[in-house]
Amino acid sequence: MLQVSAIREDVDKVIRGLKKRNIKEAEILITSVLSLDDQRKLTQKKLDDDKATINSNSKLIGELLKKGNTEEANKIKDNIGALKSFISSTEVDLLKFETELRDILYKIPNVPNEEVPTGFGADDNKVIFESVSLLHLPSGALPHWELIKKYDIIDFELGTKIAGAGFPVYKGKGAKLQRALINFFLEEAEQAGYKEIQPPILVNEASGYGTGQLPDKEGQMYHATADNLYLIPTAEVPITNLYRDVILTDEELPVKNAGYTPCFRREAGSWGAHVRGLNRLHQFDKVEVVQIHKAENSNAALKEMSDHVEELLKKLELPYRKLLLCGGDMGFTSAITYDFEVYSAAQQRWLEVSSVSNFETFQANRLKLRYKGKDGKMQLLHTLNGSALALPRIVAAILENNQTPEGIVMPKALRGYLNFDTIC
Repeated sequence: MLQVSAIREDVDKVIRGLKKRNIKEAEILITSVLSLDDQRKLTQKKLDDDKATINSNSKLIGELLKKGNTEEANKIKDNIGALKSFISSTEVDLLKFETELRDILYKIPNVPNEEVPTGFGADDNKVIFESVSLLHLPSGALPHWELIKKYDIIDFELGTKIAGAGFPVYKGKGAKLQRALINFFLEEAEQAGYKEIQPPILVNEASGYGTGQLPDKEGQMYHATADNLYLIPTAEVPITNLYRDVILTDEELPVKNAGYTPCFRREAGSWGAHVRGLNRLHQFDKVEVVQIHKAENSNAALKEMSDHVEELLKKLELPYRKLLLCGGDMGFTSAITYDFEVYSAAQQRWLEVSSVSNFETFQANRLKLRYKGKDGKMQLLHTLNGSALALPRIVAAILENNQTPEGIVMPKALRGYLNFDTIC
């Protein structure tokens, strides 16, 4: 959530940033925020002044009674009674302005970093790096949805039977490949200095608001209505919310956490070749990395996280590319995002496998996640997160890119986690 103080510091910059996201009503939104904040401030001042008047008059009543001036004291008491009635009305007005201001701020996305390019969608993203040589499979190569049937390692029909479309069942070497990838990603994260966290996979409403999934993405999350809990779309939500309403010290910074969880997305997209098989699911596994930093260190942390993801893809021997997302393609809470995509040789297309984002103070403001500076002032921290990595499309690329007449050869980096070198 944007800070009103930050908006006031540079209104034009905020409006330009929102327009970079193609929000045409940017001026109207920001004008509404500032107008509501002005009304809130005036109402708060009136409330404070009236309360101060009551306090001073209450002292005066005591002095008058001591002097025996009961009549004058009673007049002031009557005035205080009337003023208390006005205070109740003013408190209602203040709550109204605060609620309206909060609700409109919840609807405004983060302001993109200056480095973020202008654009409307995926076609306008900037390619930062792309593997020089892409794999070219021989004719007759199969897409992963055919390979999983051939080797009986993932079953979508069984998943549909017990849950519905988008919930695959991993079997035999398919299940072992999943487990190997999870262990590989977690151990790589540990070596990079991340502390492993195993969080709940259901979160409450406050956690959804804290990281920005609510009120923006209700329709994308599974909602357990009886308990008002949500199945997580990513481990970012519970791990970052560990620090909701927390004041960290210099000694506790930076925070570097990693966690594996299943993830759940209600909106898995329309049917078509681009979402077949493992390309898009309702339930999938992912290892997430989260960092929390002071503002001056967050850009370096973003690079470090991006480098970590790149190293994972190199070790898995997958052709990949790195994209800087344009304003129109970024997530609601992000200030800057790098996407990583692997090349699927059988499908002859790029598959997104990771997003690494710096949210700057946007999430921290919602979370009330702060630290006390050396000057004694409370300051908001910067939060960052990234997929390291999401498994389904990694599995799809490994299966497709490594197929041979003798079977599917496993990447060398995974063989220490497996009891086989080839799926055959």
